[in-house]
Amino acid sequence: MNISLVQWQQQGLYFNFRGERIFYRCSGNRHKPALLLIHGFPTASWDWRHLWTALSQDYCVIAADMPGFGFSAKPRSWHYSIALQADVQQALLRELNIQNFHILAHDYGDTVAQELLARHAERSIGIQSMTLLNGGLFPETHKPLLAQQALLSPLGFWVAKLFTEKKLRSTFAHICYQPLAEEELQGFLTLMNYQNGRAVFHKLIRYMSERRRYRSRWVGALQQSTVPLCLINGSDDPISGSHMVVRYRELIGDAHITELAQVGHYPQIEAPDAVLQAFRSFLAVV
Repeated sequence: MNISLVQWQQQGLYFNFRGERIFYRCSGNRHKPALLLIHGFPTASWDWRHLWTALSQDYCVIAADMPGFGFSAKPRSWHYSIALQADVQQALLRELNIQNFHILAHDYGDTVAQELLARHAERSIGIQSMTLLNGGLFPETHKPLLAQQALLSPLGFWVAKLFTEKKLRSTFAHICYQPLAEEELQGFLTLMNYQNGRAVFHKLIRYMSERRRYRSRWVGALQQSTVPLCLINGSDDPISGSHMVVRYRELIGDAHITELAQVGHYPQIEAPDAVLQAFRSFLAVV
């Protein structure tokens, strides 16, 4: 079922986090297992719309727009760390009184998931499984775009102001093997511009530096995990494609890896049926 951006917003809710409104959606039977979806940069929870209806049949599905993204608050004074975003996910779970949950994450969301996994190792927070889509799990294999590197520079604030619709289109044409629909691209543009979201892009992008700083913690969380892990990867992703999977096999292992040919950085949008099949196959055996 195709859920438009307008419908996505209308069917959403808000909760309070540190005095700011955070947008989220929750769907499915509350008595079924909980599944937390964590989106990537620079988009929002709408990324999951192609999987939402199917996943809601089997799970209580939860997804938030993290602070700085989508329909959530974007205060300019905040320090948008990965730790903060992990705090938001835990706050939402507490808001919904959910103690145990599965995770499905993508891109920036992978790093948030790695921080949650590290916390789970320190003191159980109820993670039952973790599935990761294309993301910079290892800083040594992450190949950021020039635009991302420019955002991280001292001129990042001005770079974000110059991020035009033309640049958006060329970026997604580069990172996605399968062409995205016009509705998708217009939706992404709306989400990024909502409440002047580009004004905090240069703060959000600092996660790339954090990945290097906390590599031992976040890669170690994967290596030492007692939680079942699954990797679903679009192979033709110039940022975190097949080259990242090679490193994953070296450091984490061969179990539960699905590589999707002719799919780029957004497998949940480019090949949602294949992602759904791989995810269901993984959960059926863990």
